[in-house]
This record gives sequence, structure tokens and C-alpha cells, in this order.
Amino acid sequence: MSDRLRRPPPAPPVPRLYLAPESSVPRRIDGAWWPRTFDLLTELPPLLSGLPRAWGRMASVLVNGTGWAGAPGRMLICNEVVRLRSTTTERTPSTIVLMAPAHGRRDLLVVSPEATERVAASVMSAAGLTPEQGHFAR
Repeated sequence: MSDRLRRPPPAPPVPRLYLAPESSVPRRIDGAWWPRTFDLLTELPPLLSGLPRAWGRMASVLVNGTGWAGAPGRMLICNEVVRLRSTTTERTPSTIVLMAPAHGRRDLLVVSPEATERVAASVMSAAGLTPEQGHFAR
């Protein structure tokens, strides 16, 4: 046995996730997500772990397949199987769709990992998401 102290593994990064406030009025976008890479298998677990419990357990995720590595298929996240699907429609190039049984669908705007903070803020503002309306965790 070694006398050295072992360092704990680094904590996963907090997802850069902005959620619009809850509302009774339907909206097209429920928030924004600014991943650090285009590797879905790396980025998805922290995203799903960072979502509000009120959104339910996500059973299915739909992304645009042109930009992401790691979809389609299934993966185990927080001891739950999540189905990964992809699409190449022109309508959804920068969104991720999260589906939870009995809780419905949530659409998040995806800000490119390559975006600067200024560009990310501009993209969210253009989608009608402002910091005064919700929460953006880094």
C-alpha cells in the first residue's frame, strides 16, 4: 500500500445550460445549451444530470446528425437507458430535443462549442432568451 494521498477524480464540468422560466404559454425553445465539444457521448451525461427534476427522466434525445459524433444508439446515463436519435433536417440544425415519458418534450437551442461568450449571448438573445428571464449556469 502506498503512503501517498490519492486525489479524487476531477468533478465533471457543470453544463453551460440556460433554462427559460416555466410558463403556461407554449414556446418554441425551452432554453439553450452551450456544450464544450461536439462529442455527444461526452457532453450528454452532464447535460441530462443538470436538468431540473420537474422535467422528468429523459428517455430519448434527438440531435441533428450532421454536427455530432456519437449518435444514434443507446447509452446508459445515471443508471437509465437513453435512446439517441439523429436527423438531418434543415429545420433543426441547432437544437436538441429531449423527450421524457409523461413529461413531454423540451427543445434546447444548441450554441456551437466553438462560439465565444459574446457570440453565445448573441445567439441566445436572437432566440428570445435573455438572462433576466431565466438561469444560465456555467
